[in-house]
Amino acid sequence: MTQSFDIIIIGGGPGGYVAAIRAAQLGKNVALVEAKHLGGICLNWGCIPTKALLKSSELYYTLQKLDQYGLEAKNTAFDLTKIVKRSRDVAGQLVAGIKHLMKKNKVTVFDGFARLAGGGKVDIALNDGNKNQISAPHIILATGARPRVLPGIEPDGKLIWTSKEAMVPETMPKSLLVIGSGAIGIEFASFYRSLGADVTVIEIMDRVLPVEDEEISAMARKAFEKQGMKIITGAKVAKLEKGKDSVTAHIEAGGKTETVTFDRVISAVGITGNTENIGLENTRVQIDRGHIVTNPWCETHEAGVYAIGDVTAPPWLAHKASHEGIICVEKIFGVPGVHPLDVKKIPGCTYCHPQVASIGLTEAKAKESGRAVKVGKFPFIGNGKAIALGEAEGLIKTIFDATTGELLGAHMIGTEVTELIQGYAVAKTGELVETDLMHTVFPHPTLSEMLHESVLAAYGKAIHF
Repeated sequence: MTQSFDIIIIGGGPGGYVAAIRAAQLGKNVALVEAKHLGGICLNWGCIPTKALLKSSELYYTLQKLDQYGLEAKNTAFDLTKIVKRSRDVAGQLVAGIKHLMKKNKVTVFDGFARLAGGGKVDIALNDGNKNQISAPHIILATGARPRVLPGIEPDGKLIWTSKEAMVPETMPKSLLVIGSGAIGIEFASFYRSLGADVTVIEIMDRVLPVEDEEISAMARKAFEKQGMKIITGAKVAKLEKGKDSVTAHIEAGGKTETVTFDRVISAVGITGNTENIGLENTRVQIDRGHIVTNPWCETHEAGVYAIGDVTAPPWLAHKASHEGIICVEKIFGVPGVHPLDVKKIPGCTYCHPQVASIGLTEAKAKESGRAVKVGKFPFIGNGKAIALGEAEGLIKTIFDATTGELLGAHMIGTEVTELIQGYAVAKTGELVETDLMHTVFPHPTLSEMLHESVLAAYGKAIHF
């Protein structure tokens, strides 16, 4: 007998499990189907464990410059096995937390692989070898994504890694090639470089972190190169040749081809949605470049079927997936006041050293839109707290509509900017204008004062620089 629910969610990542909790809060009978692990890639093999790794490398990096704080430590070293174990333990702790939340909210969890079977039905191949079928009038696809594979640089899990293998190295490579300088590539480049690996980054675009504001990208590159990274932009890896315990890369740049041998290679060239084998072939669901097409309410072209998170359009961010899950569920069940997600109000963060964060339009995009703009900049060297922390390199940049005072974008590089960016996210959501931000009192001494100063700088009123 087919078990019936009010809503079925396929995929238990940050989009799926959040959607399940919100539906349960609305009093609905909810089923969640997860093939591998609750928490999805983000919690198990992405956002969370990488931040644990990066914390370890950041501390080790700091140990190398203790003298600037008047401190001394001898024979500093790291234990890679313990670093990886801590990262896995952090992920495991949070997985247990998600399981508790499912139980607390009375969400029925099925451990298995789900396929749409038509007519609101879902077939599940359970992980214990059995089969089941459930049904609901509403089905949300939250199946996530996986690393994109390019011909000639296919990962093998041993010499050529995806992000997953890069998270659990058995030994520290002496030399490492990172293909792709987006958030994932740069975070791993930062982790391995901070622990002493000789890191080379290849980027096909003309700058690193290409989705960021050009000025921030340039500052990031300068900082990375100062740390000893080798960065080659406007380049591509034509092919990789695997040896016994090394990989030779054929790197094309400036019309020339160079061959360089590395211990290991990380491929970080984007993602593709998990759309295969989930029963889409007999539906009206449309796929565009590997991702499901949806409208602003997360509806697909198939009635009663919705999609959220990385299986849909960019930006591919965990917090975007979670917010989509809530919007989708609230729209389905008629919660008053729900509105579509504005991607220009979604902050993006890269947890390299130094950190990078942004929201809204870059300066170039703002000008391309035809608006007159005012740009404010405030450097970390003008902030007392940054100097006291020994982290005086960085910049806060804000972009305003010169006519209306609307905050169009904000871009940052420096210590803890991934925390600071939320100040501007609140401002954009609240539709605050420049005077609102100018009249806000920021505590002293804090890094957050730079948010205020950058706004003041856009209007020629900066105090401390």
